[in-house]
Amino acid sequence: MISKQTIDKIFSAVRVEEIIGEYVQLKRTGSNFKGLSPFHDEKTPSFVVSPSKQIWKDFSSGKGGTAISFLMDIENFTYPEALRHAAKKYGIEIEEDKTELSDEQKQAQTDKELLYKIHEIASEFYQNLLFETEEGRTIGYSYFKERELRDDIIKKFHLGYSPEQRNAFTEFALNKGYGKEILEKSGLSIFPENAPNGIDRFRERVVFPIHSFSGRVLGFGARILKNNVKTAKYLNSPETEIYHKSSVLYGLNQGKQAISKNNLCLLVEGYMDVVALHQAGIENVVASSGTALTVDQIKLIKRLTENVTILFDGDPAGIKASFRSIDLLLAEEMNIRILLFPDGDDPDSFARKHPREYVENFIAKEAKDFIDFKAEILLKEAGDDPIKKAEAIRDIVKSVAFVKNALKREVYLKEVATKFGLSEQSLFNELNVQKQIQQQNSPQQKSEPQQKAKMEVVAPEIISVNPLLELEEKLVKHMLNFGDRVLEKSDAENKPFKITVIEEIISHFEEDDYEIQSPINAKIISELKHGLQNNEIITSGFFLTLMDESLVQKVSSAILEADELSNWEKSNIFPPKPGEKLEAEIEDDILIHKSHFIEKLIYDIVKKLGSSTEGDENEYLENLKKIMILKSLLNEINKKLNRQLTKGHNFFKEQKL
Repeated sequence: MISKQTIDKIFSAVRVEEIIGEYVQLKRTGSNFKGLSPFHDEKTPSFVVSPSKQIWKDFSSGKGGTAISFLMDIENFTYPEALRHAAKKYGIEIEEDKTELSDEQKQAQTDKELLYKIHEIASEFYQNLLFETEEGRTIGYSYFKERELRDDIIKKFHLGYSPEQRNAFTEFALNKGYGKEILEKSGLSIFPENAPNGIDRFRERVVFPIHSFSGRVLGFGARILKNNVKTAKYLNSPETEIYHKSSVLYGLNQGKQAISKNNLCLLVEGYMDVVALHQAGIENVVASSGTALTVDQIKLIKRLTENVTILFDGDPAGIKASFRSIDLLLAEEMNIRILLFPDGDDPDSFARKHPREYVENFIAKEAKDFIDFKAEILLKEAGDDPIKKAEAIRDIVKSVAFVKNALKREVYLKEVATKFGLSEQSLFNELNVQKQIQQQNSPQQKSEPQQKAKMEVVAPEIISVNPLLELEEKLVKHMLNFGDRVLEKSDAENKPFKITVIEEIISHFEEDDYEIQSPINAKIISELKHGLQNNEIITSGFFLTLMDESLVQKVSSAILEADELSNWEKSNIFPPKPGEKLEAEIEDDILIHKSHFIEKLIYDIVKKLGSSTEGDENEYLENLKKIMILKSLLNEINKKLNRQLTKGHNFFKEQKL
């Protein structure tokens, strides 16, 4: 287990804006950063990062927490995995407690964790064979050298070689103690009936590890080097619990910072295109991982930039396939351009022929918008045939129909009208037709009638607000935000004394034997009490380092308000800062909470009297006496709050009694 001392070092070193900035395109707004939620589709940014508080909050999904909890959410890390990832990034050495793991903790090493581990071991195995064995150097390393790759680039992408021996890695992994079951699940090994010792999936191939956004190995792509073998040129890992090829982009881990910095992503077809461009010094590049471009892959890019340039060679099949990618990118509100390399060239060969500056200038100057690109390709095919020409224009308008922004659509249609000498009205008519076709083909549209039917028969939900819980939340929030703030108070004899916010509020809870409504609040208050017993004022930062995800989310939500989304200063509006009138606010909140609590006590006694059919007359009179005392106390509190009972928040009315 990671020692508490190491955990403290990690939390001290980690910067939430740096961690999240690798996944989300952040823009400074006042003292905070804002961006689009990586967990929820949205057009208006509702994701806030606070460098001063070292927390984040996603107001669209309700998630929030620290840099570590973000890694857990975005990468599906366990708490220790997130800590190790952060420690590696900030160069912190992990110190382990020498505590022996329990059987339950050992059992917690799930198949998923084993899958990550076996892929990491496989990647190291293939890299080692490439550099350290004669076969690897003669075959695999020689191939990469023929492609003019430098050693630093080979190592940057962890390229490797799987040898001719049919079960080299399988035998290695079995000797390391990994079982056949996990090797089969990973797809790295196959165990047919005629080969009980297993067969390596990627034997006799150079290997390209496929990494997650954070750099973990998820799977592999592998290229055969022999030309006389009847098998697929490229072979990819099968789908596993950790590898879903439609949700992964090759090179994203190595290129994410450059994509964000340049505010542009270059999209290519092959592994070697990515590697060659990196060697040329152009790092803002990714490739779809053995699949046609998907919505999930586009969303990965959109975290970093909304600008994409697609780089293609002159292959006709690839060009036609790009049309689908264009429509998907437009539907996800991306700004796209397309570049065709000269005949006989692809990004790999072009980058090797020319210096970096030439390649960058060529991409910037020669890339076309999607209208010019589709027009050039389709009209060339149509020739002088008016019917084919009309179909080509219809195909272009179909792409425009995927654009969600009305202003952009109009600009694009004006461009088409000018280019082809057509009336704008005829193009707008065609646009409406294409939009109707898209809506009819949309799975969401098909399911709407069923959803409407469900809505008609379901009774409206009655939302009941618990006023006690509402005030309890406010008081807990005060303790988390201003717990160590000292209040100036006076006792019954008007003698001044000082007390912290935490002590004042906990004293209030204990004074009335109040039962905490929320289990999470009960946990927080229990920790705060424990701190007081040890003469320590616990701050919100303490909770943010705990492994309890519900606590972390609760505390981060309490200390990062929704108004953090607004940059009021920009509009010369300066609202009161939190805590400016803290003493009066806490006094009022405690009194209001006390009044609700008394109303609840009165309600419980009245309910008890109403439900009993027979009973002790003395008990009945005693309960009436309690009600009178409580009502008298309630009136006193309401006087302090300058409000009458009838104008207040009456518990009986709330419960509709």
